[in-house]
Amino acid sequence: MWLVGLAGLAIWVASVAVRQAGAAHELQRFERARETAGVMHVNAPDTALWDSKRILAWQESRNDASPPPLAVLRIARLGIEAPVLEGTSDWTLNRGVGHIEDTAVPGADGNVGIAGHRDGFFRALKDVNTGDMLEIETRAGVAQYRIERSWIVDPDDVSVLDPTAVPAVTLVTCYPFYFVGSAPQRFIVRAVRTGAMSARAARN
Repeated sequence: MWLVGLAGLAIWVASVAVRQAGAAHELQRFERARETAGVMHVNAPDTALWDSKRILAWQESRNDASPPPLAVLRIARLGIEAPVLEGTSDWTLNRGVGHIEDTAVPGADGNVGIAGHRDGFFRALKDVNTGDMLEIETRAGVAQYRIERSWIVDPDDVSVLDPTAVPAVTLVTCYPFYFVGSAPQRFIVRAVRTGAMSARAARN
């Protein structure tokens, strides 16, 4: 029993250490980008809902060099704040969320496709509501979006990434959120921009 207790304590300490000390490499790169461009700022991610394997994968991915992030995605009510990186490889999605190829770039007009792991940065999407606000911050400024709907599709339904008549963001993750193994469906969230991009004041 003592060994089990000590093992549990060790796992908890490791998890806290990752959240508080280790989780910020990619986010520190955002901070450096913000200082350079005067706009971008990202806090360390809250990994409380993350799967333990996803935390370890995220920690390991921090050690590799990569191009700077394209943007920061935030959904304040859900506590989501994630770097948006180019591509959707496992390596990319272990570091943050990924801009889906052949969709509009973050902050631009059109349909911006962004993918994330259901047991990592996008875990909290399980609690998303219509009307929640979503923010995309790039070096050019900040764009605000209002979430219009969420729905479930099969993995081969790529129509969710088709161009849209108005500027939009489409979030994609696997579903069900707590499915064991390879999840059979995809959870989709669509948000529509509420106005023009605004400048972000530099933060201390």
